[in-house]
Amino acid sequence: MAGMTCYKPGERSRLIYAIREYRGRKDEPKGFVWRDFRDLIVRARIQLGGPIVLVWDNLRLHLTAGMRAFIDANAEWLTVFQLPTYAPDLNPQEGVWSLVKREIGNLAAVDLGQVTRSVKRRLKRIQYRPELVDGCLATTGLTLD
Repeated sequence: MAGMTCYKPGERSRLIYAIREYRGRKDEPKGFVWRDFRDLIVRARIQLGGPIVLVWDNLRLHLTAGMRAFIDANAEWLTVFQLPTYAPDLNPQEGVWSLVKREIGNLAAVDLGQVTRSVKRRLKRIQYRPELVDGCLATTGLTLD
């Protein structure tokens, strides 16, 4: 899973996410690659309709040469700030993952597909409740100023 909590003064907060389910197929990546993060950022720009200030953690894929080249090539609309090395308390997206885990924590899934469906359902509910996304920012102590 990868997600972005999106905030713009005067507008409702948004949650944009992507989920990849590994099915064990030949040549299928087991997880996200830097291009998936790039595509998520591009999708966010299209949905939000403007420049993006991206604040993210130091996940190894965020720091790859391909991602750095993408950021440099799109500097006119993309500004990136790195969080300190380990600072989940400053990352609003961690609050979203906490909300998701709270609901599916007791799920006795029969297969990965059931877990994926449950996570998607919860993320969709969060998308339609911007006050939850706002709360994730508030718990970090960060502001939009």
